Amino acid sequence: MDQVRAFIAVAEELHFGRAADRLRMTQPPLSRQIQRLEATIGVRLFERNNRRVDLTEAGKAFLVESRRLLGVATAAPEVARLVAAGSVGVLRIGFTAASAFGLMGAVLNRLSDVMPDVSVELREMVTRDQLTALDNREIDIAIARPVVDPEIYRSRLLTSEALVAAIPAEHPLTRRTRPLSADDLTNEDLIMHSPLDATYFYDMVVRLLPVSRWKYTHTVSQIVTMVGLVAAGRGIAIVPASASQLGFGAVRFAPLMTPEPQPVELHAIWRQDDRRPLVHRTLQELRPDALV
Repeated sequence: MDQVRAFIAVAEELHFGRAADRLRMTQPPLSRQIQRLEATIGVRLFERNNRRVDLTEAGKAFLVESRRLLGVATAAPEVARLVAAGSVGVLRIGFTAASAFGLMGAVLNRLSDVMPDVSVELREMVTRDQLTALDNREIDIAIARPVVDPEIYRSRLLTSEALVAAIPAEHPLTRRTRPLSADDLTNEDLIMHSPLDATYFYDMVVRLLPVSRWKYTHTVSQIVTMVGLVAAGRGIAIVPASASQLGFGAVRFAPLMTPEPQPVELHAIWRQDDRRPLVHRTLQELRPDALV
């Protein structure tokens, strides 16, 4: 790199004496550095005589690349420090569709505020697929439901919310002034979470609202699909409160009486063996108190 700096100085000054002064060295060792550089790359970089110094065509091309190389070398230590601090890089975040109703906006705003040089790639997946992606190193952090193996993953609660009933706007239950109970849903047509593809919500609903006479009209995996079916008059759905942000005009959302007031959780999930600074810096910023 000293030879490159020497070359740039001579190329810009076109005078060995001035270049030597600029580099705070004497002229003979500067001339030797240029001679060694020319011998190494096998071409003449300068045309020189007793009166003037000029760049050859090869020298002009080499000057462009030398400046680029010196810029990279100068920036490299700072880049290394930023990487070690988790301040630059590409962060791959998986997220559930339901988390986009509110939480993901807060997550992205927080990261752009405190880590502006980090590029965030988003991948929408159900929790099961997010865990597979973590295993395959395809994502760095999952925003998902808390159904994880503590031997492999770590997780942190980001937000929790209530369950509500999504009801067709003209349904008689929309006129109730109190929270709905499990008994209110007996014999109603219900749009239910899939026990295979939406296990988290299915298990929660049957645990917290053990309705004795369920009548499933449809079984689906996505919250937005459920609310869309409610809007079409196909039945009632039990969904997280944030689903009210979907903006379906033909749907009303009623509070539910449940043993746990806010049972629906979203967690940040990552692999226990992930030691990368960028991941851990991100996790420092993804705290419930910071996502408001």
